Amino acid sequence: MVEKVLREQLANGTFRVGQPLPPQRQLADEFGVSRDTIQRVLRRLIDENWLQACQGSGIRVVRVPDADRAEPGPQTHGRATLGPLIHRAFEQPEVTLDTFSLTSETLVSHLRVQAERIAAGEITPARVRMRMLLPAEEPRLAYPAALAPDDERIGERWRAMAQRYAGMVAELVDGFRRWGVDAEVEIRRVAMTPQFKLYVFNDSDMLFAPYEVVRRTIPVGDAMVPALDVLGPGPALFVHHRDADGLPGQDGFFAAMRATFESYWNHLAVEG
Repeated sequence: MVEKVLREQLANGTFRVGQPLPPQRQLADEFGVSRDTIQRVLRRLIDENWLQACQGSGIRVVRVPDADRAEPGPQTHGRATLGPLIHRAFEQPEVTLDTFSLTSETLVSHLRVQAERIAAGEITPARVRMRMLLPAEEPRLAYPAALAPDDERIGERWRAMAQRYAGMVAELVDGFRRWGVDAEVEIRRVAMTPQFKLYVFNDSDMLFAPYEVVRRTIPVGDAMVPALDVLGPGPALFVHHRDADGLPGQDGFFAAMRATFESYWNHLAVEG
């Protein structure tokens, strides 16, 4: 699965020639596998001359499928992980990021990497604007939620997590400002249970994944609570790129989900 997704990312433009791959530890976390698994996959791709190990600078892309014939077009769709796209977005002088999810847990780890890159002088964005759309704390979410309708332990657990990670995002944005970046984050809440996770980078790249609902037991203190929860998006989300030419049928999903986010933000959400 890891190798398949990485090959798709090379083909759909998530990684470009000359671009470094994220560190092996980060890839292992994103894919939910061991570093040994990541190393085996990378060795195969290196042996096939897609990647090159460069001393002191990690592993870089040296070739992508069909690179000699054409650069991957903006309408290319496929699967991608969050890391490479947020890396690419923060390499621009003007960064915008819109998100909609149950919590901002995944986003926090990737923003922390960008903060480290800014502090090291690796990237120098001038302006960062983020909009985060999260569920309202009331009414009770459809998930995650205890199966027993009067059991609020899972809801309280989710609320604590959502508040903690939203606070971490705000702290990271403060850190951007300390390094001279004109950075702001606005958080609004909507009274609905998200059915999908969405990221929109610089109004040009979109990551989307539907949530899959499952029954499982969730540890709360010393108890195991039967609950409805969601599976994460796994190692990859679906990537869509805005079509600069606006050709019918090519950017339809991007445009539809962009409009959906704006409608939630402007008409349903309140400051939180």
